[in-house]
Amino acid sequence: MKVMVLIARILMGLLFLVIGANKIVPFLPMPAMPPGDMTTLMTLMFAHKGMMFYGFVETISGVLLLTGWFVPLGLTLLAGMGVSILLFNITFSPSLLPLPLVVAALEIFLVYA
Repeated sequence: MKVMVLIARILMGLLFLVIGANKIVPFLPMPAMPPGDMTTLMTLMFAHKGMMFYGFVETISGVLLLTGWFVPLGLTLLAGMGVSILLFNITFSPSLLPLPLVVAALEIFLVYA
């Protein structure tokens, strides 16, 4: 059980560290967004630095999960982010739903472990 918790913590920590750092300093190519409400929302988030805030929270939470310090705080910060990501993908892009579901499952596993 301890090994499963460690693997889940490292997977989630790496995922949010890389994705969060990419929102602060873009180094991964961003796919083209389809026209519509999703593009409008993302444009507003980038223009008003909302994505940078999300990036900082995700990066800090990823570091907390990877180091093992304040893991409950990292999971608490990521819980709100996870719900937001899940609702965004349910609403705007259901085809990308498997990754947020895996993240939600990892989060729930780590909370109860």
